[in-house]
Amino acid sequence: MTAPVFVVDSLRPGDLPAGEYVLDGPEGRHAVSVKRLRAGEDVVLTDGRGRWAEGVVKAAEGKDRLIVTELETVHEEPVERPRVTVVQALPKGDRGELAVETMTEVGVDAIVPWAASRCVTRWKGDRGLKALGKWRATAREAGKQSRRVRFPDVADAATSKQVASLLADAEFAAVLHESGDEPLAAVELPTAGDIVLVVGPEGGVSPEELALFARAGAKPYRLGRSVLRTSTAGTAATAVLLARTGRWS
Repeated sequence: MTAPVFVVDSLRPGDLPAGEYVLDGPEGRHAVSVKRLRAGEDVVLTDGRGRWAEGVVKAAEGKDRLIVTELETVHEEPVERPRVTVVQALPKGDRGELAVETMTEVGVDAIVPWAASRCVTRWKGDRGLKALGKWRATAREAGKQSRRVRFPDVADAATSKQVASLLADAEFAAVLHESGDEPLAAVELPTAGDIVLVVGPEGGVSPEELALFARAGAKPYRLGRSVLRTSTAGTAATAVLLARTGRWS
């Protein structure tokens, strides 16, 4: 899918009267004023939840209205299996958005922000809500940029106990940690169900957290000889998993 992707609130057959759609607001402005789309160019509209439709630009009006036509069929992309969730410890500064952006581009299905004990960053009150909103907006924009039609879910921030519960329900659960004897690239992976991967903070996963996650069924695994930063480890690990589960084949 190479045509530019734009997000709409809903995309059901009844939402496309006469096969024509007016894309306005921020998405329309991006299409007209930034992308500078013109009549005859192909576009894809999606709700970000798996539904999408191909269309052709009929006209661009003003600075923020794009008229799209030939929207005859709404497709639905099936949910990928196995589903890959990354529990991402909160990094400092804008490295959280970087992690979300690259994991989305690679193909992760869900991201869970984690308030690990050694995290310097803390999400509290309005500041925490604002940070979570940035992660979700980043996932949406990265999903569009990478031509996805099913964007990753970004959950509310989780505690270590909530992460342990998530790991206990997974088909395969792993913690990226230098203490792991087995490389993630060599482990046997399921073909269905949920894969949950934990990425610790810059200060590392504490012994108490490792023990808690081990009781939930998550073993430590390593990626390679080097130690990656928390903002890049999840992306590298997701790529390994998607390649080994056949989702990239």
